[in-house]
Amino acid sequence: MSVVLTQPPALAPLLARGALRSPFKRPRPDADFPRDRLVLPAQRIDLARLARYERVCGFATGDDALPLTYPQVLGFPLAMRLMSDRAFPLPLLGLVHTSVELTRHRALTATGEYELAVHLAGLAPHRRGTEACVVTEVRAGGEVVWESRSTYLARHRTSGAAAAGRRPEHRPLPALAEWRLAADIGRRYGTASGDRNPIHLHPLTARLFGFPRTVAHGMWTVARCLAAHGSPEAVRVRAEFRAPVLLPGTVTYGADGGRFELRGGDGRIHLTGAVYPT
Repeated sequence: MSVVLTQPPALAPLLARGALRSPFKRPRPDADFPRDRLVLPAQRIDLARLARYERVCGFATGDDALPLTYPQVLGFPLAMRLMSDRAFPLPLLGLVHTSVELTRHRALTATGEYELAVHLAGLAPHRRGTEACVVTEVRAGGEVVWESRSTYLARHRTSGAAAAGRRPEHRPLPALAEWRLAADIGRRYGTASGDRNPIHLHPLTARLFGFPRTVAHGMWTVARCLAAHGSPEAVRVRAEFRAPVLLPGTVTYGADGGRFELRGGDGRIHLTGAVYPT
């Protein structure tokens, strides 16, 4: 069933509601989940907010072309409404964004009008718990022009049936740049994107969730890499979040052909991704 909203939901109450409900969730891959499709029609983009996003992610500003990653920001409040709902079986607190796939069918302009829609595609077993797949779609003139699939992991004990083999040995991609990341990147990106998860905002709140310092947003790392890498008009990008990026810190951006990655000074891989023209 489609549920049509008149305006984007406010994120702060959704975060609070999801946090309060989290201790009562019992995640498992065969749990029931909400089938509603949340729709937000006739949306225009706040150009001042877009400019803040472009600056913090490294995209060129003043261009009418919408960055490939920005529609994910537009759909985030709808995704949060789904994941904070009583019927969503995974606890919002502790959810880990594990991967994202973005597909742009044609260029989107910053001055266009779009319909946003978000739904939950399903749950799947993971070697460390249960994963949910959230689908976001952007339509213009009734046509899907952009879509994404994001996976979120709720960690819990498993039977081991979903355990996967070891990852193949990783060969670092050629280093193209070294980026020194300021401590306030999480706060700046949170202001531009609306994602104010406490692990990204302050060291004290990050430590409450087991991190030694503030953590960069996963979608910021993807956006920063794509701002450096570039992408064709019709494109599919697949990225996997491998390890958190702590702030402040220094990371190396590597790329070769369509592949890209972020790694730390110790060689730890934070993000891997690939760009596929469609």
